[in-house]
Amino acid sequence: MKIAEIIAHVFAMDEATWARHANPWSVWTRVLSLPPLLAAIWSHSSLSWWAAIPIGLIVLWLWFNPRFFPPPRHTNTWASKATFGERVWLNRANVPIPVHHARVVALLSGLAGVSFIAAIAGAISNNLAWTVGAGSLSWLAKMWFVDRMVWLYEDMKGKDPDYRSWLR
Repeated sequence: MKIAEIIAHVFAMDEATWARHANPWSVWTRVLSLPPLLAAIWSHSSLSWWAAIPIGLIVLWLWFNPRFFPPPRHTNTWASKATFGERVWLNRANVPIPVHHARVVALLSGLAGVSFIAAIAGAISNNLAWTVGAGSLSWLAKMWFVDRMVWLYEDMKGKDPDYRSWLR
């Protein structure tokens, strides 16, 4: 199982959850979760094991977030299309995607993941430069990834009737 499939399995994203996650409020509140997560990890030096509470709450929020907001009335938004692109990306074994997307998305995913791990290491060691630098790089790579998901969806919406049906 690939990392993206494991994450999708852990988050148990069924049709109803994906429909709710297409709400821009869901997308943007998840995007804004990285700084509080890093701050919560950083707080271990002052809160000791109590830091597990804010860390756990943020992780719980990341799981709950796609279930919290209602499906949007309209899905012709950048944020909604970003979630559609993620679905297309996760379904690439069944409906192949263009190679030019696959290469860039894999690179951006790797960069976001490695820099996220570095940011966590920076927060654990209370190294401000590592936390902010790697956290910023992770966030920028993730945002570029998300923007690429919009492009991927736009390129693929005519390739599968399900993809087209998500847009309203």
